[in-house]
Amino acid sequence: MTASAEPNPPVLKKARRRGLNRLSGLRNLLVDTKRLWYRKVWGMDIHPTAQFSLSAKFDRTFPLGIHIGPYSYVAFDVRILTHDRTRGLYSHTRIGANCFIGGCSLILPGVEIGDNCVVGAGSVVTKSVPPRSIVAGNPAKVIRSNIEVIEYGRFTDADLIESQLAEQGLT
Repeated sequence: MTASAEPNPPVLKKARRRGLNRLSGLRNLLVDTKRLWYRKVWGMDIHPTAQFSLSAKFDRTFPLGIHIGPYSYVAFDVRILTHDRTRGLYSHTRIGANCFIGGCSLILPGVEIGDNCVVGAGSVVTKSVPPRSIVAGNPAKVIRSNIEVIEYGRFTDADLIESQLAEQGLT
């Protein structure tokens, strides 16, 4: 009988918690409370594992049209719309699983963002985004396809890069 020799995974260092990151426990409690409020009172479909900035704004004119998938992150000052008064439009806006929506982005009504996507900061997403894509710009355009991301739209090599920076004392 031979023992299988699995190499030990490398120990990755994490960035030091500085500034407001020291209050992440309180922030997580506030986000959990706000998510519960959005789900129970407003009827939004926000997965329990989805995270969002406290400054993100979800359209409350047609709250049933908000859908955010598991392990997705909506960054600061993002606006997700589900209605357009000028056209009398009320439609569902969906963000898939494992997505990252960059800060100050605007997602227009009826847009569907596929699983494993990254939306660049400041983007205006006017059309649906295929899965495993990076989009950016105004209007947002696909700039890369067939990407690999993990939870919250984090690139697969992000932990290694963070660890290298931490070892160098740059975090």
